Amino acid sequence: MEAIQKTSISEQVYAQLRDRILGKVLPVGAELPSERELSETLGVNRGAVREAIKRLQQARLVRVRHGGATQVENFEAEGGLELLPSLMVNANGQVNLEVARGIVTLRKALAPVVAAQAALHGGRKLSNLLRPIVDQMQATTELHQLQQLAFDFWAQVVQGSGNVVFKLAFNSMNQTYLAAWKTLTLVMQDEFRDTHTLAQLADAIGAGEHRRCEVLARQHVELGSRALNSALGQFQPNQQS
Repeated sequence: MEAIQKTSISEQVYAQLRDRILGKVLPVGAELPSERELSETLGVNRGAVREAIKRLQQARLVRVRHGGATQVENFEAEGGLELLPSLMVNANGQVNLEVARGIVTLRKALAPVVAAQAALHGGRKLSNLLRPIVDQMQATTELHQLQQLAFDFWAQVVQGSGNVVFKLAFNSMNQTYLAAWKTLTLVMQDEFRDTHTLAQLADAIGAGEHRRCEVLARQHVELGSRALNSALGQFQPNQQS
């Protein structure tokens, strides 16, 4: 059993319009119906529609032109990483294979750089935070616990890097990861169980060995990357959103 998720009316309106834009049902340049028309069609008050459109603007999915018309923007040219969760898994639970593979590639590219920066910035203090997490991982065989601890490990590494850009990118990727959390448990188990490499990485961070950190991080995330790409390869083309 899971808790029922309560969402506001404006959130539901936003989600419907967002998914139609991301799914390109509403193409670039298309004009949204007026607030009154949307209100009547969706059976909601105009305030909820207005708030939803404001959120679409903030996400750079639409722009309000002079005269009040709301036009769909090109999210691939204007949008940010915060759109990734909605792009990867649509409202029907279908996975966008192109986006998923892109995230795997981005993760492989970022992990070594973030680990190296953490060694240069976090050093011994960061290593002292990472070692207890590794110790807990090595003390359990429970996969769900390993998954959470691995998540905690990398969250500490990113924070310890001292790089605000890495932190913001990590926050956005987290939301994508959380959207598929249960699916990833078994798929990425080899990476979660690779505690020996994480132990070495924690020590290398403490010693400030940034080059070694790059190698270890790349070696570690490659386990999950191979498994993810293999799993994605089993999807049929018609499963792509």
